Amino acid sequence: MSYDVTEALAQHAARVRFADLSASAIARAKTFLLDTIGVGVAGSSGTGVAQVLELARSWGPGDEATAWVGGHRMSAGSAAIANAYLIHCLEFDCVHEGAVVHPMATLLSALMAWSEREAARGRPVDGKRFLAAMAVGVDVAGNLGMATDAPLRFFRPATAGGFGATAAIGNLAGFDAGTIRSAFGHMYAQTCGTMQAHVEGSPALGLQIGYNARGAIGATDLAAAGLTGPLDIFHGRYGYYVLIEDGQFHPERVAERLGKRWEIEQLSHKPFPSGRLTHGLVHALRDMMREHGFAADDVAEVVCYAPPLVRRLVGRPLVPDPASNYAKLCLPFVGGVWLAHGACDVPHFRGEALRDPRVHAYAARIRHEPDGNTNENALDPQRFVITLNSGAVHEMLLPHAYGHPKAALTEAENEEKFLRCWGHAEPALPRDRAHRVIEMIAGIEAVPDIAALPAVLAGRD
Repeated sequence: MSYDVTEALAQHAARVRFADLSASAIARAKTFLLDTIGVGVAGSSGTGVAQVLELARSWGPGDEATAWVGGHRMSAGSAAIANAYLIHCLEFDCVHEGAVVHPMATLLSALMAWSEREAARGRPVDGKRFLAAMAVGVDVAGNLGMATDAPLRFFRPATAGGFGATAAIGNLAGFDAGTIRSAFGHMYAQTCGTMQAHVEGSPALGLQIGYNARGAIGATDLAAAGLTGPLDIFHGRYGYYVLIEDGQFHPERVAERLGKRWEIEQLSHKPFPSGRLTHGLVHALRDMMREHGFAADDVAEVVCYAPPLVRRLVGRPLVPDPASNYAKLCLPFVGGVWLAHGACDVPHFRGEALRDPRVHAYAARIRHEPDGNTNENALDPQRFVITLNSGAVHEMLLPHAYGHPKAALTEAENEEKFLRCWGHAEPALPRDRAHRVIEMIAGIEAVPDIAALPAVLAGRD
């Protein structure tokens, strides 16, 4: 193969420094650092969080890193699992749509835990180095996802995300390309992530993010100790693209993009705590109701004409008593939530809200149909046709859902989402602490030790 993707990614991860980042990449890194911490705080109200935190402490007791909510101290690997679960358990974290990857969940949980461990060892990581490592991690995870046309068989946010986290830690550790390549091999030996958890709405979905975040820390430790991992891990005979991505691999796409654009600028927000593939429907309902002045009770039918990825991942049937994670990934249910409440927020996917008869009645009016798109990884465009009880028909072609870089949240909307997430923390957190986090991230370049950030989150500073 003329273009060695493994070597190219390793060289990129070893080379990048803060001075290389564009002003827009720095701005977006701050935006999604704040966003990811916010959804992690909100995640403290998610399913099974208390059990995950307690088990994480028992799996890796110690005083290396912090669970962001509650402030429990544990090993870096266990903190990576705990915080990754907090970030992803509400389906609220950002996504790289072109790659179909949630890169920040795996990346930030691993990177922050590793940095705290470094601080405890007298080697603090400053804010500039941290932002550069974040950009590296998103580049690696994003490029891995964009280099395939394969339909998801494994959970790419966990699998590609683990390599992104490994690259980011390798960058912070000052590894050369050979050591990073070896770390990739050790990461591949631990890579996991089944889509069955997605199909069933199991909490294991978010835990898989955590397993790969912990794996990234272990992989870099092994490489630093001089243990060589397998080296031809992306396009080898039993490599990542052969086994995990069904043999579909386009290395030229990496060659075209790597080092030429920052993938952190391509991230999409999730304005709503549901699968990103449901956001087009919410966007269309919101805008069409505003434009045409009809109410939820006026709606007779909603038809969503969507690409195969949308139908495959969120086109699941409506069930009368869904689990929280199932409901978030059910297109009709999420649309029913918006029609019933004119909003789509964390409380709408828990407890009795999951059995709300109004939500289910509206959801029953929503269906999806194929749109003829053959791209197995496309999220858009989507087309919506709404028929009213009066017989009136309204249509919308949506090129990008709200939150996409071309339909982005403003800085004020990003901060509003963060504060809303903060308000969902369990147990409740002081509001003044939220504003300290906002201020710290706004000036993160001047922070001498990134470990100060989880200390603020935990109320220790």
